[in-house]
Amino acid sequence: MFHPKVILRIIGLLLQLEALFLCCSLGVSLYLGEEGMLTAYLYTLAALVGSGLLLTYIGYNKERNISRKDGYIVVTLCWIVFSIFGAMPYYISGYLPSITDAFFETMAGFTTTGASVVSNIDEFPRSLVFWRIMTQWIGGLGIVFFTVAVLPIFGLGDLHLFAAETIGVARAKLHPRISVTARWILTIYVCLTLLEAICLKIAGMGYFDAVCHAMSTLSTGGISTNSGGIGAFNSPAIEYIIIIFMLMGGTSFSLLYLATFKMRPRELFRDAEFKSYITFIALFTAVICIGLFFTESMSAEGTFRTALFQVTSVITTTGFSTTDYSQWSPVLWLTLSCAMFVGGCSGSTTGAMKSIRIAILGRVMNNEFKRIVHPNAIIPVRMGGKIISEQVQSAILAFTLLYVGMVIVGVFVNMLFGLDFVDAYGLSLSSVSNVGPGLGNYSSANDMATLPAVLKWFYCFQMLVGRLEFFAVLLLFTPIFWKRQ
Repeated sequence: MFHPKVILRIIGLLLQLEALFLCCSLGVSLYLGEEGMLTAYLYTLAALVGSGLLLTYIGYNKERNISRKDGYIVVTLCWIVFSIFGAMPYYISGYLPSITDAFFETMAGFTTTGASVVSNIDEFPRSLVFWRIMTQWIGGLGIVFFTVAVLPIFGLGDLHLFAAETIGVARAKLHPRISVTARWILTIYVCLTLLEAICLKIAGMGYFDAVCHAMSTLSTGGISTNSGGIGAFNSPAIEYIIIIFMLMGGTSFSLLYLATFKMRPRELFRDAEFKSYITFIALFTAVICIGLFFTESMSAEGTFRTALFQVTSVITTTGFSTTDYSQWSPVLWLTLSCAMFVGGCSGSTTGAMKSIRIAILGRVMNNEFKRIVHPNAIIPVRMGGKIISEQVQSAILAFTLLYVGMVIVGVFVNMLFGLDFVDAYGLSLSSVSNVGPGLGNYSSANDMATLPAVLKWFYCFQMLVGRLEFFAVLLLFTPIFWKRQ
C-alpha cells in the first residue's frame, strides 16, 4: 500500500534541508563579494523553500508510518529531486547554460561520481565551486544518512531497504536505536572532514582549498578546486594526507567509530572486510609499482606514491588523479579498470562492488571447487568466522549480475554513439562504479562536455543506479512492485 501524502511530506522536508546546505554557498558568495551569483542562489533558495513548504503542506498527515514500497520511492526520488534543484545555480548563473550539463554536473555531485562537463573549473566563481563540492559531501553521507536518520523518523527503520547493503550495515549496527547510530556516523563524518582540512592547511593549502578537498575526499567524490587536480599542488605531503583520508572514506563508518571514539583500533584488523579492503589495495599497488618501475622514469618513492595514490583513488571510487594515467602502459589501464570493480567497505561513502562482496564471491567459488571433489560434504561459506547464509549469497550473485549487466549495456550504448571500445568500457564502468575518470580519452582528464546529450542523460541513470545499489531504483521498473498485494 502506498502513502502519497507521507512521501510528499518527506520530499518537502528534504528540500528544506537542501536549502540549508545551499545557504552555505550563499554565505561563501557574500564573503567573497561574488555579487553576480546572488541572484542564482536566491532564486534557487526561493524554489527550494517554496516547493518544500508546499509539499510539506500537501502531505500534512498525522500518519507517520510508511511502507517499504514508500521507502523505495522516497530514496530514488530524493536523489532525482535534489539533483533537479541542485542544478539551478549552474543554469541560472549561466555558467552551465545547458539543462543537460547542469543536471549531469549535479547528479555527478550527489552520487559522488568525479565525472564533469566543466572544461575549466578555474573560471567558475569560488562559491559555485563550493556548491559543486558541497553536493558531493551531502551525497557521500546520503545513503547512510537518509537510510538510518530520515526514514526512521517516519517509522521506516528497516535497514533492509537497501537489500545489497545489508551485509555491512546490519552487521555493524552500533546502537539499538537507528537515530543514535545516525548521529554517531554524522559526527565521525564531520570530525574527519575538519581534521583533514586542518592537516591540508598545515601541509600548505589555502583555507578554501583545504576545506573543499577535505569534503571531496571524505565523500570519495574526487572533485578538485582547480583544473590541475591534486597534482597541481606538487606536494608529496598533501598527496599522502589525501591517501590516508581516502582510505578512511572507504572504511565502514561503524568501524571508524569503534576505532576512534571508542578507542578500539583493533576492531579494524579483526574485521574481515577491512582486511580484504587493505589486501586489494596492497595487491593492486604492487602491480602498478612494478609496471611503473619498468615503464616510467621515477624515483622509488615517487613510483610508490603515484601507484598508491592512484590505486586508493580508484578503489575508493574517489577519482582524484596526480598524473594522466592514460599515458601509462595499456596493461596498467587494465589493472586500474579491475580496481574500479572492487570498491571500499560497506557502510562507507564508496561505490562499486564493495570489498566484502568480492571476498565472499571468492569464497563461494572456492567452495564450489571443494564440492566437486567432495560432492557429499556440507561446506558452509564463512567470512570472518561467520557463516554466510544462502540468502546473502543469492543477493550478492544477483547484485553482481546486475552490476556486470549494467556495465555491458553501457558499453553497447556508448559504442552506438561512435566511441571506441576502450572509451565505451571505461565510461560505462566508471559511471556505474561512481568513480568519475574512465579509460583512454576520458581518463584522468575526464572532461565529458563534448559527449552527446543523450549519453549524458544515460550516464546520470547509471550513476544513480550504481549509487543506490541497483535494487532500490530498478525495483521501481518491475510490475510486481506496483501490485496492490
